[in-house]
Amino acid sequence: MKRLGQLTLLATLVLPTQAVFAQSTGEEEDDLLLSYGDKATVSIATGSQQSLRRAPAVATVITAEDIAAMGATDLDEVLATVPGLHVNRAANSYTPLFVIRGVFSQFNPQVLMLQNGVPITTLFVGNKGNIWGGYPVEHIARIEVIRGPGSALYGADAFSGVINIITKSAAEISGTEVGLRGGSFATRNAWIQHGGKIGSVDVAAYVRIGSSDGFKGTIDADAQTRFDRIFGTRASVAPSPVRTGYEAVDGNLELGFEKWRAHVGYKLRDNVGPGAGIASAVDPVGRGRSERITGDVSWTDPHVSNDWGLGFSASYLHYAQIIPVPFQLFPPGANIGGGVSPTGFFGAPETWERQLRLSTFATYSGFAGHNLRLGLGHDDLDLYKTAELRNFTYSPAGALIPVPGGGLVDYSNTNPFMFPHRRQVDYVYAQDEWNFAKDWALTAGVRHDKYSDFGGTTNPRVALVWDASLDVTAKLMAGRAFRAPAFNEVYGITNPVALGNPNLVPELITTVETAVSWQARRDLQVNLSLFHYDMKDTIRLVGGKYFNTGALYGDGGELEAVWDASRNVRLTGSYSWQTSIDVASGQDAGYAPHKHLVGRADWRVAGNWMLGAQLNWVADRKRAAGDVRPQIADYTTVDINVSTVAKRQQWGFALGLRNLFNADVREPSVAPGTALPNDLPMAPFSAYLQATYRL
Repeated sequence: MKRLGQLTLLATLVLPTQAVFAQSTGEEEDDLLLSYGDKATVSIATGSQQSLRRAPAVATVITAEDIAAMGATDLDEVLATVPGLHVNRAANSYTPLFVIRGVFSQFNPQVLMLQNGVPITTLFVGNKGNIWGGYPVEHIARIEVIRGPGSALYGADAFSGVINIITKSAAEISGTEVGLRGGSFATRNAWIQHGGKIGSVDVAAYVRIGSSDGFKGTIDADAQTRFDRIFGTRASVAPSPVRTGYEAVDGNLELGFEKWRAHVGYKLRDNVGPGAGIASAVDPVGRGRSERITGDVSWTDPHVSNDWGLGFSASYLHYAQIIPVPFQLFPPGANIGGGVSPTGFFGAPETWERQLRLSTFATYSGFAGHNLRLGLGHDDLDLYKTAELRNFTYSPAGALIPVPGGGLVDYSNTNPFMFPHRRQVDYVYAQDEWNFAKDWALTAGVRHDKYSDFGGTTNPRVALVWDASLDVTAKLMAGRAFRAPAFNEVYGITNPVALGNPNLVPELITTVETAVSWQARRDLQVNLSLFHYDMKDTIRLVGGKYFNTGALYGDGGELEAVWDASRNVRLTGSYSWQTSIDVASGQDAGYAPHKHLVGRADWRVAGNWMLGAQLNWVADRKRAAGDVRPQIADYTTVDINVSTVAKRQQWGFALGLRNLFNADVREPSVAPGTALPNDLPMAPFSAYLQATYRL
């Protein structure tokens, strides 16, 4: 804390105390707003709208206009531009892992994903769902990202960061838009969205259908290659391409009436390829399916009386993970220690869950200089059904023993991977934003969560914000966050190499941060943030069972700059650096880049046309302890985007070129690296063409 405080003070002293503000016309400011959107405010930091610069958190806001300018077509591409956030991949279905500040794990449950402020976390492994299949961006109004702890306000899993996706309202769509997009890997998308009124009710609706064959990067050697060497078999199908195809349906509906808001969402992913294989062995046949249905209703009145504001919300999530074509874990002729299977080893673990969340809050501003927020809530989290087909059993040592005849057997009621379980959570929180002196604000909050299965956890935070001058704002923040054990970590019963442990407690992280925001000129904004964190009770597999045994610490920072070089040119860039150390081994925790540079230039060429170029440099990725492979290769990609925005009764077009120079991009496979020794190949050069029309 002392070191970060000194750095904050030093930064505020060396930065100029008066900005050079050039006079600008209202027309120029309007042009920039239309091109890039309003990014001056954020709501995720405290639960209410406030200035991004003065928010008591290190936050990033990305608008719909910004997404269009960068030519992104999926959430992954957008988040890859956020300082301190790197998009890794899991071998299982090539699920994206949103790794913030180097906090990496196999399923990435340490990041809380929200949609319109409501968690979309699934219960089985604690993440957004392994059969993810991408997330479209056409209906996104803005994305708000917190880097750092958020459990004092949001509870579980707001550990290394929080990502909130806010969908477009009726006013933000304003009319009807239809769109078509086609591109590499036989990728096709069509959508329609409408914003308007039915009587006095605001209505925003969005429907999209899409599909892709997915890119086919080659897996040179896989887990079965290793077993072939051990048992003298020749079963592996590697070299073979990864399977990343999918079919998609998305729908969203928002209704607004006075102080009421309601959302209904639908996300279907079908025929999702298994990536590099569920067991890191190439699977040429299996296909997954996920279905997510969401709904929420809220009422908010910030001025129910002179000093009081009130609000409540209720939400429902239903998620199903279904395997219509069983995954081939290992190919025909494989021997995984329990004998050769002529037909191969197949499995189809399925889950169904429903989540009901109720919350209410009150704000009070009757004390001079204070803005109090008090809240409480209840979550009913029910993984109510599991099912499993497989054609093998397990030996006590974890070997796969083929069943006679090789046919699939239904173990759902006798010996599945996990039986249904239910978890209930009650919580209460308090937060105070205190402007105790001119140019000074102190935000302090604490939340207590009580879980029906593992007990309670209390997590505080505090943030001091100082407007050092007209153009410099400094922040010093500290907080603690937790990650609740996922259901598979607590209740898994079948797989002898990944057994659950009902005695698990939450992972904990304590973070200290400092940040400085400098408006160097009217057209130049510079932000610097530095952080240190300590993790303990990290959940890891030891001897085939989950235990709270790990501890890590990390340091790093993020430097950002935005320069409006002229009315028609904007340059943005960020440089992030971090180190994460495993305490037990004293070695790097691995997987996340130590250095990450993103640079972008957007140029309004003429009239409504935009030309954008983006560079992404990822470097210095270490291996984890026990992995003796060479360091993961650095890479640099360049993307180009040409677009024009559709206005009323007009067409809009976009051409996107991704990985223009066909760089060999690979994301790391997990230690010790014997399963996928050459890591996970990512997409080569690709292109798309898009057309939109506004009625």
